[in-house]
Amino acid sequence: MSEQGTMMNDHMTIKGRDGAFGAYVSRPNTLLAPAVVVLQELFGVNADIRKTCGELAEQGFLAVAPDLFWRQEPGVDLSNVTSEADWQHGVRLYQAYDRDAGVRDIKDTVNAVAKLAGCTGRVAVLGYCLGALMVFLTAVRDGVDAGVAYHGGDTEKYLDEVDGLHAPLLMHLAEEDEFISKAAQTEIKAALAKKSSATVYSYPGQNHAFSRHSGAHYNAEAAALAHERTYAFLNRQLR
Repeated sequence: MSEQGTMMNDHMTIKGRDGAFGAYVSRPNTLLAPAVVVLQELFGVNADIRKTCGELAEQGFLAVAPDLFWRQEPGVDLSNVTSEADWQHGVRLYQAYDRDAGVRDIKDTVNAVAKLAGCTGRVAVLGYCLGALMVFLTAVRDGVDAGVAYHGGDTEKYLDEVDGLHAPLLMHLAEEDEFISKAAQTEIKAALAKKSSATVYSYPGQNHAFSRHSGAHYNAEAAALAHERTYAFLNRQLR
């Protein structure tokens, strides 16, 4: 199946190697623009991810968020991220998620987005939690123009693949992250310190998902600093 996309309003269909899946699209006022593929947490392409896409569009990027869970349950949108039911639902999907297949889906999304009429052909990948791990895996296995990873859980389990990283990578880590231990953070920093293309920022006193708009640990000041660094990085790498 050809790697291409079909546009519809605020959504597009990605025709990937393993099947077709949906993606949410947020367009900037001015096209041609570089693009950012936004990768979800375990809550799917929910209100928070759509808001992130909107913020990127305000910064002049074409933002596209693919449905990573399409094989398991297409269209997941768990927006009550503090509810136990949504949390358990997301965790089940997260645990069953095929990360190797996910890298293929993300690369297919990048290829489709690069060919969109309004895109310059330059595409970064940006993700949160599960999505941030997938940014790392896609960058080391398939290559991307640039990657931004916000608190990617389990990244330390794949550090033996770090030699494959050639793309510019920006990583944000919360020092008090309950899902990424201090030992894991130390390992990640040590591995990425050897790569001149990688930059890691730590946020003292912050918990996991400190930049998620609706999250229990949202911190406006730390989130603003992280986003400022992200936008500067994306502009530098893509424009």
